[in-house]
Amino acid sequence: MKKVGYVYIISNKNRTTLYIGVTNDIEARIWEHKKGEGSFFTKKYKLTDLMYFEPIPGMQEAINREKQLKNWHRSWKWELVKGSNPNLQDLAKDWYE
Repeated sequence: MKKVGYVYIISNKNRTTLYIGVTNDIEARIWEHKKGEGSFFTKKYKLTDLMYFEPIPGMQEAINREKQLKNWHRSWKWELVKGSNPNLQDLAKDWYE
């Protein structure tokens, strides 16, 4: 059985910067970003708010999807986010105490 991977997009509070990542544990990874323990880039730009995530069967497939999304134009990425999250809310705001 393939392990589920997740492709996710996070942003800062002003919604000016996007970051696309991949993980096999979405809750743990987003928590790392919220604590400032994500990548250097996400820490530098204070990217903590989960805008979008997509479960994908298989980590290699998730990595392939991440690469695909990273090659998209910025406007396409925002269209993807707004398609499922039109109010640009932090989807993980209620995940943690």
